[in-house]
Amino acid sequence: MDEKKDIYKKLKETLDETTTFPTKYLYKFIIPNEAFKLKQIENVFNYGGAVIDTRPSKTGKYVSISILIEMQDSNEIISKYKEAGTIKGIISL
Repeated sequence: MDEKKDIYKKLKETLDETTTFPTKYLYKFIIPNEAFKLKQIENVFNYGGAVIDTRPSKTGKYVSISILIEMQDSNEIISKYKEAGTIKGIISL
């Protein structure tokens, strides 16, 4: 768990140093190809005009998801990563 805290801390530092907010931020995830998991990820970003693009893997076992959304600050970005991280089987890229 400490490793995740370190990752979020480093991400926050990087975002604060390199990004002017508000900004459009691109999230990328891979999830198992299950309709309810896709619905869960859509619910995490179900506000603010998120543009969600999905692509199935060659075998159809997984789905790649790209989400472009305007975020107000680094804390909001990290909050969404944490919320999405509760979805079983999700991989953040």
